Amino acid sequence: MWMLGPVGFTAPFLLLGLIALPILWILLRAVPPAPVQRRFPGVALLLGLKDAESQSDRTPWWLLLLRLLAVAAVIIGFAGPTLNPQQARDGRGDLVIALDGTWAGAPQWQATMDRVSAMLSEAAANERRVAVVTLTSLPLAEPLPFAAPSAWQERLANVQPKPWQPVDPAAYFATQAGSFETFWISDGLDYAGRDDLLATFEQAGPVTVFQTPRQVTGLRPARFEDGEVRISATRTPIGAPSETTITAIGLDPAGVERALASVPLAFDAGEEVAETTFALPPELRNRITRFELTGTRSAAAVSLTDDALRRRQVALISGREDREGLELLSQLYYLREALEPTADLIDGDLEDILLANPDVIVLADVAILTDIEAQGIAAWVDAGGLLLRFAGPRLAASDVGRGSEDPLLPVRLREGGRSVGGAMSWGEPKTLAPFAADTPFFGLAVPDDVTITSQVMAQPDPTLADRVIAQLADGTPLVTRKFSGDGQVVLVHVTANAEWSSLPLSGLFVQMLERLAVSTRPVTPDATELEGTIWQPVRLLDGFGQLEDTRDLAGVPGETLVSQTPGPDLLPGVYVGRDRQIAVNVIGAQTTLTAAQWPARIAVEGMDMVRATALKGWLLTAALALLLIDLIASLAVGGRLRGPRADVAAALVLALFIAPQAKAQDDFAIRATSEVVLAHVLTGDPAVDDVTAAGLLGLSQTLTRRTSIEPAAPMGVNIETDELAFFPFLYWPITANSELPSREAYGKLNRYLRSGGMILFDTRDADTARFGSGSPEGARLQAIARSLDIPPLEPIPQDHVLTRTFYLLQDFPGRHASRDVWVEASPVGAEVADGMPFRNLNDGVTPVVVGGNDWARAWAVTANGAPMFPVGRGTAGEQQREISLRFGVNLIMHVLTGNYKSDQVHVPDLLDRLGQ
Repeated sequence: MWMLGPVGFTAPFLLLGLIALPILWILLRAVPPAPVQRRFPGVALLLGLKDAESQSDRTPWWLLLLRLLAVAAVIIGFAGPTLNPQQARDGRGDLVIALDGTWAGAPQWQATMDRVSAMLSEAAANERRVAVVTLTSLPLAEPLPFAAPSAWQERLANVQPKPWQPVDPAAYFATQAGSFETFWISDGLDYAGRDDLLATFEQAGPVTVFQTPRQVTGLRPARFEDGEVRISATRTPIGAPSETTITAIGLDPAGVERALASVPLAFDAGEEVAETTFALPPELRNRITRFELTGTRSAAAVSLTDDALRRRQVALISGREDREGLELLSQLYYLREALEPTADLIDGDLEDILLANPDVIVLADVAILTDIEAQGIAAWVDAGGLLLRFAGPRLAASDVGRGSEDPLLPVRLREGGRSVGGAMSWGEPKTLAPFAADTPFFGLAVPDDVTITSQVMAQPDPTLADRVIAQLADGTPLVTRKFSGDGQVVLVHVTANAEWSSLPLSGLFVQMLERLAVSTRPVTPDATELEGTIWQPVRLLDGFGQLEDTRDLAGVPGETLVSQTPGPDLLPGVYVGRDRQIAVNVIGAQTTLTAAQWPARIAVEGMDMVRATALKGWLLTAALALLLIDLIASLAVGGRLRGPRADVAAALVLALFIAPQAKAQDDFAIRATSEVVLAHVLTGDPAVDDVTAAGLLGLSQTLTRRTSIEPAAPMGVNIETDELAFFPFLYWPITANSELPSREAYGKLNRYLRSGGMILFDTRDADTARFGSGSPEGARLQAIARSLDIPPLEPIPQDHVLTRTFYLLQDFPGRHASRDVWVEASPVGAEVADGMPFRNLNDGVTPVVVGGNDWARAWAVTANGAPMFPVGRGTAGEQQREISLRFGVNLIMHVLTGNYKSDQVHVPDLLDRLGQ
């Protein structure tokens, strides 16, 4: 290919034809020759006469230039000009395209995929087999997945970055036989094992690295120090000063997730770490669920929070006043010392404390409560509070919990108490027994010097064994617990000070309070503490920093969780176990980022790629347009642009304007039919149309991730001008000002419904009205539907195929959660088959679905894939969004597959025939 600046030519020798243009100019200017002027007196008789046709004695220069430009455009067009042509690599043999595939490459992932696509095109031109692998998710115990480049082009949409670094990829490639060339697309960060992997690649064949220097920033976990939340970030490469913003995200009092606070974060010149602080009140601080770097789409730009940041509010109440001068004998002294570093302590009257709604209330040797106080505490416990009680002389001497179980005690108590190891006792002080595996204290080491001299005794009861979570070596209960509503009541059978035991003097006391979730853990638990436990993920991060659904994932053993190293076996996210939660973040507290450095022998190319643009079509089109203009101009110059000739010229000019419109219609048809496309009716309201497009985009992405359907980007259609038959599904948001379709549009809509299409009518008013209740949107829908060929409708039955096309559903919420959704009524006489929850429906698809749940807003996502609008409150809202997406999946599967699920009514007969 011959290059001329940014333009390359595939057939440059054709450009020699341009040399003929000056010769052509001279010939056209010289022929015909200029007429010779002669004076003849008789010509005077012809003055005033005009010829019917005239002919110029010489071609006008501008018309000649127009023709030469047309010829030049033809010559250059056939020379194969290409803007920014890419030099194809000459390669033979198998090719491995290895992507780091880490969170560091997520912000530029689309550019990476474009580069891989170009590599595949080159490999196809050279007839090479290709294997595309991400080092973070290698096909372990399997050979390299070599396939044709065209097959990999179809799979690129499923290649996604992972929120961890590669784990020993060299071991996998060392097992691969044969030679191959490697294109290594690096994310720009160094990691363990990269040098070994490079050596393994070099043994297999040539290696080319593709990497573009760019700023990579990661957030470290937040920590609480000196009354402030401190959070730091690390970056690479280290260089000029830069500034970004960190946003704290959490739930507001209404349960809606939103940004709670933002602070700037500035990196000084030459510094790799920057730190900032959030000064937030406890109420706001405890609501934070994560921190995010603004404008960065990466898992490392998100720092999830757990109990290490959240400080519980603990109310301390003692049954007697502290004795002056004897602070160490105070019932609350050791509790304050243990809890002040990790909890926010509340003092005051019990009535005021209940109004503050603390997380924990501690009653130290409090025996008698008034009826109002007892009822208030009981209601608070049922709502999720933790009541922690300590025994003492007052409780031992009272009648509380003797005859019957007190609601605010976990067990019945014996009268008096038990004293061992004292001057009036024959026995020795008792030690603690090891903690059982089914208790929250399992794994804690029991010091030998912890002894018990006095305690209150539990009355034997059938439920006692299930409520004991710590006991003495002789089997008597030390700590008992019962659950009440969403909360729990815990009794420690010794005092909170050192009068009855040495427990408050030991570190075990602090650890037990932590395990009971009275305080938050100050440090990451060790392997011994988590051994034998299972932790359930509740929120997980993908490579782009988006939170994923975890309902179908298994729990993680505590031994794996304690490693805190993200990988395929430990996904970054928040894990819950018992009464605590632990966050596993991509970036650790001491993590620093290091840029990847390559040996001089390795060729390193940038990731920037300018797409080649073929100019042949544009030039030939321009030549055709110039020749058409030349034709019209020639007729005008010769005086022939009259009568029929003028009509022909006008028709040609009109064709110039019609052709682009026809091309636009062709492009519309090609885009609508080349792939599955979800469409929505344009309402004329830009805000509504934008939200609907975002909603269908979110549904399309969900279908791509969870099903075999991979829709293209959604399209808006004008029912007046666009063809509807291209689309299997139309989403029609109804507004109060929606215009009625024309007669032609009604005919088009009716043909669409009769030919198997489906329309989802969404009035978006389920929060204020029911179907047919007369809201403005409902009234407009009734007006629109009068001329539509819509069959009889009925509320969607519990056994309708839409409830089980892909997911098993019984509710169909959107942003609103009304179950007032209508579909085509079942045929007369249709009944539920015996023993099977399926209707005997025909195989047709319901042509319309009518509701007002505003599904588009529940599905809608931003350009970064984040939810665009809040749904419901807190966790329940996210559950509602998930069910809404599942309804969308069921709906599209129903449209594309029909009522195939209804065939399950024949399962009993089939099993009977098979002898099952």
